Amino acid sequence: MRFDNAYIPLPLLWSSPFIRWQGSAADISAIDMAVQVTRDALAHADFDVAEADQLVFGGTIPQQRSFYAPPLIAATLGMTSVGGPMIAQACATAVACLASAAASSALGGGRTQLVVTSDRTSNGPLMVYPRSASMGGSPVAEHWVLESFAADPWTSESMLYTAECTAADGGFTRQQCDELTLLRFHQYCDALREDRALQRRYFRPIVIESRKSRVVLDADEGISEYSAEGLAKLKPSKPDAVVTPGTQTHPADGSAGAVVTDRDTARGLAGGQPVVRLLSAAFARAEKGRMPKAPAIAATRALALADKSIDQIKTITTHNPFAVNDLWLHRETGFPLERMNPLGCSLIYGHPQAPTGMRAIAELAHSLTLAGGGVGLFTGCAAGDMGAAVVISVE
Repeated sequence: MRFDNAYIPLPLLWSSPFIRWQGSAADISAIDMAVQVTRDALAHADFDVAEADQLVFGGTIPQQRSFYAPPLIAATLGMTSVGGPMIAQACATAVACLASAAASSALGGGRTQLVVTSDRTSNGPLMVYPRSASMGGSPVAEHWVLESFAADPWTSESMLYTAECTAADGGFTRQQCDELTLLRFHQYCDALREDRALQRRYFRPIVIESRKSRVVLDADEGISEYSAEGLAKLKPSKPDAVVTPGTQTHPADGSAGAVVTDRDTARGLAGGQPVVRLLSAAFARAEKGRMPKAPAIAATRALALADKSIDQIKTITTHNPFAVNDLWLHRETGFPLERMNPLGCSLIYGHPQAPTGMRAIAELAHSLTLAGGGVGLFTGCAAGDMGAAVVISVE
């Protein structure tokens, strides 16, 4: 998809911190989290909810009341005459939501679109499906999160398997994976300087209130401390494997969002700050059992749609659940590894699925702003050997 007039005001592109699963956000509904974080983000940017024509909600893990999620979130935010779709495409959900919003804005579905993404991997639901043909009508059960992570039902293999296969295809070593992970950790730590001044530009806290307490989560929780020595001590899943617990991500809880509108409206809403232009979005599927290859394919398609070459890209952010992802992207595009993910990435801070790409796009926009503007690329993988990419420019 190529977009001609789709913009995001920089102050209206936000993310919550990401909280490692089974941590402080484990018992808050992803829908409640979405409402609270979005309300805070819109208030912080002085955005009048009456300006939103539609709400696009992205979420991949069912929550109580999620059947009604988009209209419920909209009504709770005060947008009682607004509804919209719910979109789920694993970790490509944020790109799918932005593409839907941009298309709706351009095709008469409402000039200004509010995009909200939220997921809680903690305490995932146990789904019980009726099965009348079985003995006594006994049901079949599925743990939505754990079983989805364990294996792709088409390949019967785990996501870890796709990383090992891609590493073998690329000839990547254990040492390369360890070194890249350490680089990504140092980049993340650099982004925390001056009391996280840069993060605070796009972070909105998660606030958990009860009758007895009020907890404010304004920083990522559950980040591991990485060192060359520590990474070297970790054992892979099998003797000849290259991926260890240190070179793959962890599930998390969080929320993120954006307002998508036309150029003139975006400039008015930006209040003198930059605007982010959406140039293109693309999706791709790699060969069977090779999920980490898909982001490179999606990136190539998105660049072609935007009439851009990799040489015109200032920086790239990625959803990289495995270090292997970035190694393959570098192999295919030649883009320097050290110019990817300057503010951190999901390999280090985890991923709540739907909001993961949105946070990475926010970090891409702020990285480009610090560099004086320019063109950037986000790309990441998703379950089912899928990938998604977005090309943006900061003006």
